[in-house]
Amino acid sequence: MTDFRQHPCRLPPERLFTPCSESLLEFATTAELDDLAEEFAHPRAVEALSFGLDIPRHGYNLFVLGEPGSGRHALVHRVLDTQFRHRGNGDAAWDWCYVHNFQEPTRPRLLRLPAGRGSKLREDMQNFVSGLAPALTAAFESDDYRRRLNALESEAKKREDTALRTLGREAMSKGVALLSTEEGFTFVPAKSEDETMSEEEYDALPKERQEELDAIIESYEPRLQDLVSQFPRWQRELQAKVKDISREALRLAVGHEIEELKPAYADLAEVSAFLDAVLHDVVETGDNLRESQKGEGEMETLLFSGSISLQRYLVNLLVDNSGTSGRPVVCESLPTFQNLLGRVEHTAHMGMWVSNFTLIRAGALHRANGGALVLDAGKLLTQPYAWEGLKRALQAERLRLESPEDLFGLQSTQQLEPEPMPLDVKVVLVGDRNTYYLLSEMDPEFGALFKVAADLENDVVRGPENALLYARLLATLARRDQLRALTRAATAWTIERAARLAEDSRKLTTRTRVLADLLREADWMAEKDGAPDIDRQHLERALAAQVRRADRVRERQQEAILNGEFMIATEGMEIGQINGLAAIDMGELTFAHPMRVTAAVRMGDGDVMDIERETELGGPLHSKGMLILSGFLSNRFGRLVPLSVNASLVFEQSYGEVDGDSASLAELCALLSAIGMLPLHQSLAMTGSLNQLGQVQPIGAVNEKIEGFFDICQARGLTGKQGVIIPAANVSHLMLRADVVAAVRRGDFHVFAVRHVDEAMALLTGLPAGTPDAKGEVAPDSVSGKVATQLMELAQQRHGPPEKPKAPRRSKAKESPAKPKPGKEPVEDVAGHGERGAGEA
Repeated sequence: MTDFRQHPCRLPPERLFTPCSESLLEFATTAELDDLAEEFAHPRAVEALSFGLDIPRHGYNLFVLGEPGSGRHALVHRVLDTQFRHRGNGDAAWDWCYVHNFQEPTRPRLLRLPAGRGSKLREDMQNFVSGLAPALTAAFESDDYRRRLNALESEAKKREDTALRTLGREAMSKGVALLSTEEGFTFVPAKSEDETMSEEEYDALPKERQEELDAIIESYEPRLQDLVSQFPRWQRELQAKVKDISREALRLAVGHEIEELKPAYADLAEVSAFLDAVLHDVVETGDNLRESQKGEGEMETLLFSGSISLQRYLVNLLVDNSGTSGRPVVCESLPTFQNLLGRVEHTAHMGMWVSNFTLIRAGALHRANGGALVLDAGKLLTQPYAWEGLKRALQAERLRLESPEDLFGLQSTQQLEPEPMPLDVKVVLVGDRNTYYLLSEMDPEFGALFKVAADLENDVVRGPENALLYARLLATLARRDQLRALTRAATAWTIERAARLAEDSRKLTTRTRVLADLLREADWMAEKDGAPDIDRQHLERALAAQVRRADRVRERQQEAILNGEFMIATEGMEIGQINGLAAIDMGELTFAHPMRVTAAVRMGDGDVMDIERETELGGPLHSKGMLILSGFLSNRFGRLVPLSVNASLVFEQSYGEVDGDSASLAELCALLSAIGMLPLHQSLAMTGSLNQLGQVQPIGAVNEKIEGFFDICQARGLTGKQGVIIPAANVSHLMLRADVVAAVRRGDFHVFAVRHVDEAMALLTGLPAGTPDAKGEVAPDSVSGKVATQLMELAQQRHGPPEKPKAPRRSKAKESPAKPKPGKEPVEDVAGHGERGAGEA
């Protein structure tokens, strides 16, 4: 019987867990420690961030790569706070405003002002508009204006009357009167200066007199037409004169208000030009503006309808940086197309959708202009058109307001085309590595626009110095959330937990979100206990509660194994059957359980069938592991004889997709057992990847896999013969639970580390491995010897025994036969068969 306790591959309990010595932590609680942010773990990423934010070149936007929960966003914001928000006035932000374009109303003008002055301009223009209506009323109803207007109107009327009267007197002297009718002016025969002839009186006149009067009327009609045709011109002249006095009145009433505003913006040429344009427009359109003095609501309607309104002089403060210190930093949590690039809102008027410059709304790029915009890459890429819109803006270095409908020509109504905003912004995308690599591969424009990658570390080296730094980080996490301080024992436990999360006893995880959640829950436990500080027991209880909340699937899996529904043997010996270990990720919880791997063999041509792959349940990595396994068989046993065996391998009772090559060692051991008729210990489970030389390679989730098999064995009763075989390269990753370490210390459970499949087979069978010597020969009572013997028998059954060498022909002269050289005895060439078998496998 194999004594596992003395086996050279057995790991001592000291190698299963690397504790954090409390002697390294020279404090009573973390309240004594200074703050330390997560940046200490990411010097490379911080350097890349600083470089990308500082370099003033096109395309040097940034992509921050890191695992979720590693503090990616917090790190970015702290670096931005340092480099953008705490700068001098030279890096001050700008205010951006849209105003009415008096030359092209559908193309609003864009104004840039120093931070804080945009809101002042908006306030000034609001006050100006509020006072404009009374000023217009006062201007047009003043005594001086009314007197001058009446004088002009009287003069114009007198001019018309005089011309008509002169023409009328002349005609009257010849017996014709000038009359004004509804149809206009006309000439008729006159009876006297005060009375015209009736039709009867006209008909009673002699024929000669009638003809004479008709001739007189006919001669005066062209002169009348000439005179009347001058009336519109005279009216235009009157309107021009009225316009002149209106301008003078408006300039007197409004000009001083604009002049009072201009000194405050004398250093801003665009604003000064806007104020001049406002004054000019008020002076030119003052008569029409009087139509909009009926109330705010009607003024809005006039503005929407395109009519002249007082509202056109307002200022749309698109971006207000009056409260921004340094350069703006914007984080957009919902990066839709319009949330990024802005939008123009519309309102219904007379059954149509209409808009104006006051309905232009800023997007995140507008607000971040001159500073930085932080976006989550995953969220950005899920929003329709958002990624393409962002790229267009960055490429053009201009921010043009557009809508998705514009992109596809779906708008049929007249649209505003606001002046584009010049864009100077650093875009920081935050995402995982897969997203970064996918964009790099699939989008040729990505590399030109995001030249800087800030790659966060997954872990930091564990050592005495970093242990103290990590303790300061834990103190900082506790202070941020106003949690209780950690005791020294609690700090040591958390550092050990960080190593477990890093899956390496020599490293500490940088996934601070997971640790912060654990600290919050432990703080709640301490609050319930009335404890002043977070102690080790609070952390252990918090972790147990976390596992409990997410542990339903693992418990059901274990229950199925213990009930015999899921067949797993933990004692005895079987041929072609072994316990593999499968890990399952369930959100933040990873657990593992044993899975039976079986192998069946029969005579064939060297094909090893992967049932998982044949049923399309196996992933590419699992298929790769199977091909590597076949390569090992061909390399070791197919050199001198053809592999005349067909085999099939399967994970029993597996009904979902299987991927990964961490079971290839178990599959090979099951296959060797089936070929060589070698019973394997069912009290052992194993995990490990394999290469074609039979060397065992490391795998992931090694702690969970050991603990998963331990839980089954413990539930059935530990016998001292149970254990797990792992790759030797995984030993440094071990941070096992305390109960597992205790069981190993008592000798009730074992963990073995192997470097080669031969070591694993020796453990599983109790036989020597039988490594081939220089001649390719192995001991017949070894694992390899028994496998080789069975393969030889199968080859002989399939191809027949090797042919004996024929005797050389002798000449009639009875020449002496040449003696063959030692080791050069002719044999059957079967190398081709071996190569074909390997190739098919």
